[in-house]
Amino acid sequence: MFMAGGGLAIAAAAGIWFMQTGGATASDDAAKAALAAGIDSREQAAIEAIVRDYILKNPEIIPEAVEILQNRQKSAAINEIRTDIEAPFANAAFAGNPNGDVVVVEYSDFACPYCKQTTADIDRVLKEDKNIKVVFRELPILSEASNDAALMALAAAKQGKYFAFHKTMFATGRPTPSTIESAAKEVGINLAEARKFIATPEAQKELQNNIEVARKLQFTGTPAFVVGNQTEVGAVGYDGLKQMIAKARGSK
Repeated sequence: MFMAGGGLAIAAAAGIWFMQTGGATASDDAAKAALAAGIDSREQAAIEAIVRDYILKNPEIIPEAVEILQNRQKSAAINEIRTDIEAPFANAAFAGNPNGDVVVVEYSDFACPYCKQTTADIDRVLKEDKNIKVVFRELPILSEASNDAALMALAAAKQGKYFAFHKTMFATGRPTPSTIESAAKEVGINLAEARKFIATPEAQKELQNNIEVARKLQFTGTPAFVVGNQTEVGAVGYDGLKQMIAKARGSK
């Protein structure tokens, strides 16, 4: 049996051994799986001994296997929400090529210094790669002022001035009532219309949806990125963004 189809037998046994570590129910399931595969109890014990010995001698395969599993779970989670997160709010909260072959989704907070730092990296990528679409999503988690700035950004999107406000708000300074209003006026936002929109359920729902996605994808801060099936949290820098884009483009 080890000679003929040995790889399949050992792979099955590896699964059996891991299942057995989960308790009595998993052990019963493992025994049934072995029986269904034509492995009797003595053969199962022998294979398990080999697998255990291999794992103990090569423990590095455990974190490798866990990482592979986590990446698969992450990809599945992204695929469930990809259409929603890659669709810019009001069809305006984006920059770059609207039909780009790779979509970079950035979750940011106007009070986050690392998000501010990232604006230069995003600008550089957009200037150099004319086939990229960057979708911006508001994730105000640092302060009440973050939330106010995020709502104004959504209002800017409704008026077709999102990206101008996004860049101006970060350049103006940390969000406060005065800096938010200053940035809005600088890019020509109709403040009366903006305030009406900010009070609507649509605005609040957008922010709540973004928070729920952040929880689902286990973001621990801002900025956070989704590119293809990859996620990264933190200021990954220009090189990091380029690597993520290249990997996403290569997987197409």
